[in-house]
Amino acid sequence: MTGRKSRALDLLFFAALSLLLCHELDAVAQSEWRLLPVLSELDDAAGYLWFVALHIPLFALLLWWTSSRAASTRRTAQLLLDAFMVVHAGLHLALHDRPEYTFRSPLSELLIFGAAALALPHAVLLWRKGSSQA
Repeated sequence: MTGRKSRALDLLFFAALSLLLCHELDAVAQSEWRLLPVLSELDDAAGYLWFVALHIPLFALLLWWTSSRAASTRRTAQLLLDAFMVVHAGLHLALHDRPEYTFRSPLSELLIFGAAALALPHAVLLWRKGSSQA
């Protein structure tokens, strides 16, 4: 893959990741911890604290892993995160009818489903790129 195509593929991934990270900002405003096992058992103050605190190491790990200098590590991380974004959108669809679910605004839906919509073609293209180099 040429440098220009590779950079476009990177842009596609980082756009999807940006939507996911912005969804996590929205998730704080939507009190998403109320939908999660363990955290839903906590009062809102504790749920908020743990939800935000747990995202610090999670974000650090994801950003470090998906931008690894080792091409095979970066590829694996990006493919797994692409898969997560698609599954994550499916989970949101499954939770949509619960009374605690509040991600109904156009912005919330754009962030959730936009991430998946970009992650899926990124995964396909990255997979094909890896297969052609093997």
